[in-house]
Amino acid sequence: MRIVVSVLAGVVMGMTMVGQASAEKLTAERVYAAPDLSGPRARGVSLSPDGTLVTYLKAKADDPRMTDLWAAEVAGGDPRLLIDARALIPKDRILSEAEKSRRERQGVQTRGVVAYDWDDQGRFILVPVEGDLWLYSRASGQVSRLTNTPDDEIDAKVSPKGGFVSFVRDDNLYVQPASGGAERALTTDGSELKSWATAEFIAQEEMDRQTGYWWSPDERHIALTHVDQTGVDVVERADIGPTGATIVAQRYPRVGRPNARVDLFVADVATGARVKVDLGADADIYLARVDWARDGKTLYVQRQTRDQKRLDLLAVDIATGKATVVLTETSPHWVDLSDDFRPLKDGGFLWSSERSGWKHLYLYGPSGKLVRQVTQGAWPVDAVQGVDEARGLVLFTASVDTPIERRLYEVSYKASAQPRPLTKAGGWWTVKVAKAGGAFTGTYEDPATPPQTGLYRADGQLVRWIEENRLAEGHPYWPYRARLRTPQFGTIKASDGEDLHWMMRTPPGFDPAKRYPVVVKLYGGPGRALVAKTWGDPADQLYLEAGFILFTLDNHGTPNRSTAFKTAIDRKLGTWEVADQIRGADYLKTLPYVDPARIGVTGWSYGGYMTLMLLTAPNTPFAAGVSGAPPTDWSLYDTHYTERYMGTPADNAAGYAGSEVTARADRLAPDALLLMHGMADDNVTFDNSTRLMAALQAKAIPFETMLYPGLRHRAGWTQAHLKHRMETTLAFFKRKLVPVTAP
Repeated sequence: MRIVVSVLAGVVMGMTMVGQASAEKLTAERVYAAPDLSGPRARGVSLSPDGTLVTYLKAKADDPRMTDLWAAEVAGGDPRLLIDARALIPKDRILSEAEKSRRERQGVQTRGVVAYDWDDQGRFILVPVEGDLWLYSRASGQVSRLTNTPDDEIDAKVSPKGGFVSFVRDDNLYVQPASGGAERALTTDGSELKSWATAEFIAQEEMDRQTGYWWSPDERHIALTHVDQTGVDVVERADIGPTGATIVAQRYPRVGRPNARVDLFVADVATGARVKVDLGADADIYLARVDWARDGKTLYVQRQTRDQKRLDLLAVDIATGKATVVLTETSPHWVDLSDDFRPLKDGGFLWSSERSGWKHLYLYGPSGKLVRQVTQGAWPVDAVQGVDEARGLVLFTASVDTPIERRLYEVSYKASAQPRPLTKAGGWWTVKVAKAGGAFTGTYEDPATPPQTGLYRADGQLVRWIEENRLAEGHPYWPYRARLRTPQFGTIKASDGEDLHWMMRTPPGFDPAKRYPVVVKLYGGPGRALVAKTWGDPADQLYLEAGFILFTLDNHGTPNRSTAFKTAIDRKLGTWEVADQIRGADYLKTLPYVDPARIGVTGWSYGGYMTLMLLTAPNTPFAAGVSGAPPTDWSLYDTHYTERYMGTPADNAAGYAGSEVTARADRLAPDALLLMHGMADDNVTFDNSTRLMAALQAKAIPFETMLYPGLRHRAGWTQAHLKHRMETTLAFFKRKLVPVTAP
């Protein structure tokens, strides 16, 4: 009862604040127009190795989907444009289908300068632009073109000492002197099915490994993969575009079926000679991570078993390829992958583990013997952000006080100590730590503060703003500020007593004496939580402007919680998540300003799956839902993701049967569903939706659809597509839930 009263007081106070100032009503036309309503944001922020220059990507004022490379001197002065993307983009250049897919899997939603790479000496910045490579020389301030070919150069890097540029073209690895000169192929027999130095589909899509090669610190060697896809099933899918359709024979490793075979080699850069790394007798494993020791003499490899319950750290002799198991991590559920491994100068290393029930950091000696647990407590480490060996400190992000906030901390790994926060509480921090000295760039945001990026000293003191992005006069959101609806936060108890965090926003002019419809926006799947003290997507305000309350709850299985909370869904997707979300809806129905008969739900990808599961739950509290790109049958999805949580259909037949949407299609109420999907989706393939359509049609259950020709999984390559999706969603909910008219 106290929670309800607190929330009601919050929304009344918000309503009063709105009444004190007039503001323009936010429209879809403005949300999806330039400039970005969230203001100028710095993305891909990095510090030069000498710590004197900050570089970052920034969208053009007239096109939020076109990004340039900017720089700001640490000593002061205005930021300056380093590379203008429009000046470098070749006319009529069309990205290859492989590169489009690669960007989709990386979540790249812009064009122009979308990535860049410093050398460790801080002399050069390598910039890929629409398939070709350019090199910025810091000494001269000039940009020179390195490649001009009809084929895409992908995964380009500057070698650690700045001597070479490397890239993959046509499934082979090339190196080229950074100072100029001819390129040289380190491999020549690569093909689409047997490629060199590339990350296979499953590594990119599910393992957060986007590369297939790694330079040694001394530039003498490169570790590189050889990927053989010949054993992977061909899944034919129709790629339906605006003017026709093509049949794509995609190598797609579905659950229980063969993965690509991935071998690892160490190549001598000077001679091209290769040594094969011994990854063990079992070839059906995942090459999870590859790192070099600080002296370049040892290669570290993380090898994950197919069932993902075991992760081995291998130390490899690069002269012979012989591998020794340094440590092993096991779990009865699954072992999550991370990038927390940090080799130290003395041969020891830092490592993260969930063996205590929470993700924490551990220090190991050179032989793999545990020295000490570095962090501990009933909270999880998010990620290692940097190591300051001169001071014996590790810097990491974590949500120590609450899962809905994140801060940067430092702690000694040489002696027992308590972590010390370097950034303020109250919101969400994203940081990039310098390779030496502990200085960092930090982006802070909260529900009332758009992302603000600054440069900070090692002690957390602000040195200068990179993008202050202050919500003040002149900011794109300023005309709408009085209608900005910051969320209220709270918790309810799950059936096992765990806290479920939620957030809720109410419409402008909210009147607690009225009853409002609610749209529950969710994801609900492992790997992503939505309830956080961040600057929200301005598009969410459109739900509020339309007269809906917007509610979000994070259920069991979502991250940033205990291991037990995350693994409750093990082998039974669609159970805990559905029960928790229904518990959230039941809570909504107790609020005096919620109409219990008008609660809708929407989500994309896993959120689309959740939407369907909730609409077909027994005695569902949801009156309507919009489901985007949903997995409807987990046997159609890929190996690494699905088998992590569900095992295979052969060893978990009951789990797969219980999680299948089409088997419960007859529970869907007539006209309660709007189904959306991109018709060129290579991730959650389109047959997930066509099977559901057929099942509903066989039961004569009417529903609505909106399909996007030529679009992949995100179905939002242009602002126009995103606007169309939002307006279609809102129109559906207005018809089904009949919102209160907003002022």
